[in-house]
Amino acid sequence: MKFSQAGKMAVAAVLSNKLRSFLTMLGIIIGVMAVTLLISLVQGATNTVTESLDDLGGDQLVVSVTNTSKRLTLNEVESLTQLDGIEHVSPTLTGRGTARADGNSSDVSITGITASYDAVQGMSLASGRGISQTDIDYRLSVCIIGPDVSKDLFGANADAIGRTLRLLGRDYRIVGVLEEAQETMFGSSNTEVYLPFTNAQRLLSSVNVSSFYVSVSENASTDDAEIALDRAMMAKYGDDDSYSIVNLTDIMDTINSVMATMELLLGAIAGISLLVGGIGIMNIMLVSVTERTREIGIRKAIGAQRTDIIVQFMIESVILSLTGGVIGMAVSQGVLTTINTLYPDYHFVITGGTAAVALGFSFLVGVIFGIYPANKAAKLKPINALRYE
Repeated sequence: MKFSQAGKMAVAAVLSNKLRSFLTMLGIIIGVMAVTLLISLVQGATNTVTESLDDLGGDQLVVSVTNTSKRLTLNEVESLTQLDGIEHVSPTLTGRGTARADGNSSDVSITGITASYDAVQGMSLASGRGISQTDIDYRLSVCIIGPDVSKDLFGANADAIGRTLRLLGRDYRIVGVLEEAQETMFGSSNTEVYLPFTNAQRLLSSVNVSSFYVSVSENASTDDAEIALDRAMMAKYGDDDSYSIVNLTDIMDTINSVMATMELLLGAIAGISLLVGGIGIMNIMLVSVTERTREIGIRKAIGAQRTDIIVQFMIESVILSLTGGVIGMAVSQGVLTTINTLYPDYHFVITGGTAAVALGFSFLVGVIFGIYPANKAAKLKPINALRYE
């Protein structure tokens, strides 16, 4: 018997009892949904975290100083650029306050930065300029504001450049407005007000540098730069309890490793659902063999070979499994699309690899759990099959 003919007979057998076929596929549908959804959600979460860390700078070191008894000055921090492997150093000073202008107000995050901030962290300006070294040297009362701050104070379409806002009792001239930024797990710059670092020190009454970012030179190793930086900080404070150095590259590697393990474990757990679905297929196929015993006997009596019977039942089993897999994939895509619509900051998709794994597993389930029923049908003796009532 030709393979195409066997396929047509298998399809006809599946369609002859649509409700039973659907209920049989339900286990596979749920199994494929579990596999694709769990893996896609883990991958989407991993990508979101990785992108957020990339926004901070994947090849950066973050230093926090906890020892307040020894003052770390701005000049000392900026001198760290002389160390091997370190290209830029950007200290930051943070606080909160309310910005006021034209009778309007906006709750803002205040960040004191130096001229090197853009090179280390990146700053996308919609208009105006950044903080310059002159602003730092002369403690000028200038600022860069986020787009939400500009809208709150001056309106949606107003040009804020050159205008003045009042912050914690001091007036600041706006020299730059940031581009609209997406919200990330670390927040966004839309409600930020950036000041020259030296001016922010005076405004926030903070003399010491308590944290700073370090960017690594292009041809240098992040680990080597961390070692050099650690030596310099140890020479300053004498013990490593006075400061901490966070390597963002190590964090990214750790997160990727943990997420990969979670992806594997969740995929394996979800795969159990596919095995349960396979058992359901085998059960229904055994019932089908029993119901079609006379049909098998007639086919064998008129010349059907053992392989013809096996092929027909195997194709039927694979059709049930693969169809369930395709339906499960379609439902999963619909669920992920809904999640992406409700939570636009995340982006969950079914990758080609995930789809291949899910459908490949569905195919294997159909083959493995179809072998026994197909073999049982092929072993039936024509005389006993024809006698079966």
